[in-house]
Amino acid sequence: MPIENWKQLKKEGKKDTGLLSLVLLLLRPYRKWLAIIFIAMLFETFMSLAAPWPIKIIIDNVIQKDPLPSALDWLNGTAITTDYNSMAAAAALAMLLFVVVGSVAGYLNSYYTESVAQFVANDLRKRMYHHLQRLSLEYYEKNQIAKILNTITADVSTIQDFASQSIIRMVVDTLTILGMLGIMFFLHWDFALVALGITPFLLVFVIRFKKEVKKATREVRKDQSIMAAVMQQGLESIKSINAFGRQDLEEEKLQKASMETVTAALKARRLKAMLVPVINISVAICVALVLWRGAGLVITGVMTIGALTVFLAYLNKFFAPVQDIAKMSNIVAQASVALERIQVILNADTIIPEKLNAKSPGKLRGHIVFEDVDFYYVGGAPVLQHFNLKINEGQRLGICGNSGGGKSTIANLIARFYDTTYGRILIDGNDVREYTIDGLRNNIGFVLQDTFIFFGTVGENIAYGRPGATEEEIIKAAKMAKAHEFIMHMPDGYDTIVGERGITLSGGQRQCIGIARAIVRNASILILDEPTASLDAESEKIVIEALEHLMEGRTVIIIAHRLSTLRHADKIIVLKDGLVAEQGTEEELLAKRKVYFELYHLQTGTVPFFNKEQDAEIKTVV
Repeated sequence: MPIENWKQLKKEGKKDTGLLSLVLLLLRPYRKWLAIIFIAMLFETFMSLAAPWPIKIIIDNVIQKDPLPSALDWLNGTAITTDYNSMAAAAALAMLLFVVVGSVAGYLNSYYTESVAQFVANDLRKRMYHHLQRLSLEYYEKNQIAKILNTITADVSTIQDFASQSIIRMVVDTLTILGMLGIMFFLHWDFALVALGITPFLLVFVIRFKKEVKKATREVRKDQSIMAAVMQQGLESIKSINAFGRQDLEEEKLQKASMETVTAALKARRLKAMLVPVINISVAICVALVLWRGAGLVITGVMTIGALTVFLAYLNKFFAPVQDIAKMSNIVAQASVALERIQVILNADTIIPEKLNAKSPGKLRGHIVFEDVDFYYVGGAPVLQHFNLKINEGQRLGICGNSGGGKSTIANLIARFYDTTYGRILIDGNDVREYTIDGLRNNIGFVLQDTFIFFGTVGENIAYGRPGATEEEIIKAAKMAKAHEFIMHMPDGYDTIVGERGITLSGGQRQCIGIARAIVRNASILILDEPTASLDAESEKIVIEALEHLMEGRTVIIIAHRLSTLRHADKIIVLKDGLVAEQGTEEELLAKRKVYFELYHLQTGTVPFFNKEQDAEIKTVV
């Protein structure tokens, strides 16, 4: 299927595909439909070419009573050639037949073209989303979500229009132009040269015009993305905006971004609006020359009125597809810009690599070792330096320290949201890079500072940790997480729809659902990243009780600023500037009277007594 086609293209090294290459790749699965479209186009084109000939028969052979063209000699001797009324009726029926067949072909062309367009857009959206799901967190730290969404929607729609309408239309127009040129040369070769003579000038104009339109379109799409980002940020932070009374500021931001979009769009429109008048004037000059010269030939008897009428009809039809192709330069320019934006996403290489022979870890025990690990964010200062750590199977490790000290980085490296810059991480004796990414992460459960609640039912949110979990498993997990009671007080219990981001739930309730989600997942490694940081004392007590059930029999990494969360950890490490400043149990760390001792008493509100030596030692470490 299409995503596999894209993977194959990546393997072949064809990373930066062009517009046509990408469109052909998207169209490849729909070859049968394209064959139907092509046959329908041939019929449509042929009927369009044949349409003017009945008029010529009526004018030259019925009204003027001239002999039939040599191509129709096989009709001589029939009733059609001896009775002019019959000839007129046959010509009228032929015109009707051409229109009916052309219309049916047009319907098939239109229907199957739209079908291809919808599926192409669907495939491209899936491919982009598939790729985005596998990018590292680093990508999302550098790119605005609103701009990404704008590309997936608006730019994909542009490519869809190009693939469904423009390419097909360009093929039809090209066939029509070639067919009409042949007939016009057959009718009068010097008139055909008039049409050909003006075409190169139009093409040169269109090519130069396309470059300017593409540049202007790129600006429009850029400004539209910025405007979308401003609106998304304003709506997502509506509570803070109202709290600080900064509605006017946000409206000013939108006004500025919106006006920049308007200015760019009008500039692009000025360029696009020039195309049609220039082409229309060029076509009018060409038609006027043929009409003037043709009238003289008819007067001298060199050309029939019917032949001139047919030629003028073809001339107008000839320039119609030329105009269409010229106008399509706008669409091609827009599609090129859309493709550039799509390829920025598809070519993003911040994917966490997975070895070809990576193995599924199965059920891990949870023995974790950091061996001389260094980690740097791209363009940033070192976060971890020569970091060594051993976490035994089933051990509870607490991590605390100043903000930016590398606490969350340790969790991110274990789950391979990032890879180490130097050194390695072992789980159960194997480098984590030897495991499949999905297999590794299936062994890790997370409870974060702010549990994300998806739009859907409470039950679906709990089961998100393990798709396919039974109703009994969901309810059991909720009871262990202290969530069952408040869930049953909801209007529809586990089938209650919770709003986006769980805005109808309290912070404690969201955390309890997050814990239930981790319980359902039943992972051997559990990472608790500031699970109680945003809760009040009562909610914190409930969540800590729920966490006790969750932590049983698992290797647990607890990251916290609140030291009360670490109280029951088997070992606590204190990080400072990417290094372990000290480690031990809570009692051991308090006895050392160093960094942890200071943090502990700052949080409990007591003021410890320090002698001068201890005070100097603490200040040196802190």
